[in-house]
Amino acid sequence: MSNASLIVSIVRKGWGSTVLEASVNAGARGGTVLFGRGAGINEQEKIFGMSIEPEKEVVLTVAYSDQIDTILTEIVRAAQLDDTGKGIAFVVPVDRVVGVAHFMRQSPRGKKPERRKK
Repeated sequence: MSNASLIVSIVRKGWGSTVLEASVNAGARGGTVLFGRGAGINEQEKIFGMSIEPEKEVVLTVAYSDQIDTILTEIVRAAQLDDTGKGIAFVVPVDRVVGVAHFMRQSPRGKKPERRKK
């Protein structure tokens, strides 16, 4: 499946559901929220003189490439990603998708996708 892309959104703790909701409202069929920690120039926090790494939520959203701009725009708006230190989102091309039935059954234009020959 060469017409899919992955949006990776890394946001502040508690904002994963906001990103997920925004992406679904913009046309995505869902996503996966993972938890992580990160450190960056805008995230240096100290408690009693000790540096701590802020917790993050990583949202993975696979969608058809022609939907990516709309979904990404909504994620940026909802998660306030234009503001410094609020998070980051980026898009990665996806070569193949397996195990996700709605991608396997139907292309975005209603046609069955061509099967690759081995």
